[in-house]
Amino acid sequence: MIDKNRRGLVLAAGGALAAGAMGDMAWAAPPDRKLGYAIVGLGSYGLGIIIPQFANCRNSRLVALVSGDPAKAKRVAQEYGVPEKNIYNYQNYDDIRNNPDIDVVYVCLPVSMHAEYTIRAAKAGKHVLCEKPMAVSSAECESMIAACRQAGKKLMIGYRCHFEPYNLEAVRRARAGEIGKLRYFRSEHGFTFRDPNAWRLKKALAGGGSMMDIGIYALNAARYMTGEEPIAVYAQETTDRKDPRFREVEDMIGFQLEFPSGVIGSCMSMYSANQNHILLMGDKGRIDMEPATAYHGNRMWVGNGRENEITPPPGPGATQWAGQLDHMSQCVLQNREPIVAGEEGLRDLRIIEAIYRSAREQKRVVLKT
Repeated sequence: MIDKNRRGLVLAAGGALAAGAMGDMAWAAPPDRKLGYAIVGLGSYGLGIIIPQFANCRNSRLVALVSGDPAKAKRVAQEYGVPEKNIYNYQNYDDIRNNPDIDVVYVCLPVSMHAEYTIRAAKAGKHVLCEKPMAVSSAECESMIAACRQAGKKLMIGYRCHFEPYNLEAVRRARAGEIGKLRYFRSEHGFTFRDPNAWRLKKALAGGGSMMDIGIYALNAARYMTGEEPIAVYAQETTDRKDPRFREVEDMIGFQLEFPSGVIGSCMSMYSANQNHILLMGDKGRIDMEPATAYHGNRMWVGNGRENEITPPPGPGATQWAGQLDHMSQCVLQNREPIVAGEEGLRDLRIIEAIYRSAREQKRVVLKT
């Protein structure tokens, strides 16, 4: 069950996401104190997105690499100044316990590997930042949380949008009542997946299709934008099984979320069309974001149309990724819980399981609180 006290604090009036992400400015560690990170997985995200972001961090630095490709690892280590002794593979991974340079492990692996490498990191005495979705099942999420708790280590999930300026500003304005009483939320997230051999299209590695990838942005946004937990879901899947991309996983899932206040959330996840959109409809206006959760180029309008475009104030970091990395470091240094701790990932997985069940059984599913 999600920690209601923690979530209530994060979603306090006027703050929401900003209460957590912006709030760490008040207790930020000294700028010269940097924790060491080991990046596990040198794929497109770990290598192409996360590693370059350490240059933008105040409290985080790259100190180690974990990869199954020794040549690539050596090349990356040389480029980013990582000592060769701090290169690990998946066989000697547990030896990180003997390396005091490593404070935090960032797991950037296929979803099916998240639980194993999070649990092994915790047992090795390291804090863990794990990419989303947290795991392939809620049971795995629970095991990850238990392992980190038993080891006395922090566990944070890589929900970067909780540190992204446009999302923070949208939440702030919604909480401030700028669009009146929220009545309806909509989010469509998808892209056209072209490579039928990609690991994300293999159920054993990804745990599912678009819902376990781009769809989590729509789901998580529905929760942090409304500030509520859904009480029921109804979902429908549309997949062309003749398409070689979708032999194992789903393409499109549309799902409707019911919230305690009466707000309805209408969401779409897809691997066969490009869309990145969030809309909050209140009784006095709307917040319209498109793209809403992209790496760059997000835009937002507030009012009754698209006449009033908003440029938000800066986020808690130089970039959303730097803000995320430094938030984890500051939580470790100040012994605070991350605003997107393991329980946040667990809650999403429980809802995703209900979405799959609803689509499979073609019925409304009531969510457990």
